[in-house]
Amino acid sequence: MHLYIKFTSQEDIEVPVRYNHLLQAALYETIDPPLAAFLHDKGYQSHGRSFKLFTFSRLNGKFKMIKEKNMLRFCGDICLTVTSPVADFCHSIANRLFKLGQIRLGRQSLDVKALTTRQYTVQSERVILRTLSPVVTYSTFLRPEGRKYTCYFQPGEPDYNQLIENNLRKKYLAFYQVEAPPGAVTVTALSPMKLNIVNYKDTVIKGYSGKLAITGPNELLQMAVDAGIGSKNSQGFGCVEVVEKQI
Repeated sequence: MHLYIKFTSQEDIEVPVRYNHLLQAALYETIDPPLAAFLHDKGYQSHGRSFKLFTFSRLNGKFKMIKEKNMLRFCGDICLTVTSPVADFCHSIANRLFKLGQIRLGRQSLDVKALTTRQYTVQSERVILRTLSPVVTYSTFLRPEGRKYTCYFQPGEPDYNQLIENNLRKKYLAFYQVEAPPGAVTVTALSPMKLNIVNYKDTVIKGYSGKLAITGPNELLQMAVDAGIGSKNSQGFGCVEVVEKQI
């Protein structure tokens, strides 16, 4: 399910350029405490991995870059999209936002101006997606001297499709506790992919934004739409929405 949230404030809102962790913390503070504790401490398990099964977009609105402070100053309404296949998560956010009427972002409070929900249902083995936050796909390798290093991939590069498919299968198993149907997942870029370099808690993360066509079992495509594609979703990466006009 997708939650489209519009916030407003009587004053301009300043957030650091590196604001992903503030949004992540705000969402954890908004959902019911037992659910927040479960997701933060345990999550949904698969093959030794833990998945939070939610993601969120970048902040959208009019802003100015304050270079000397390394801040973004938003003026007017701010829009945020949050997605998850977990109904309790979506209902918890919606109910709490309606009840509280605001959300805290760092030391600032934003008033909830509007909130709408939408369930995109994937009914075929092909879907076109628009990224709302960068898609992160990577592998970790060992250098000859034993140090680890991370290699990031974009659509069209070797191993990209397999990494995306493996990730979706693990999410599906973690959520439904059954293996996903067989069938390869293929990702094709429909627009030039933009490289985004994001610093998350002093860790440099590389992701790509653009329009994508994904083919494969519709169950896995549905998981991509709801839980996000790629890695580090709960840190604000891999959030997508369905492009209405399929080509």
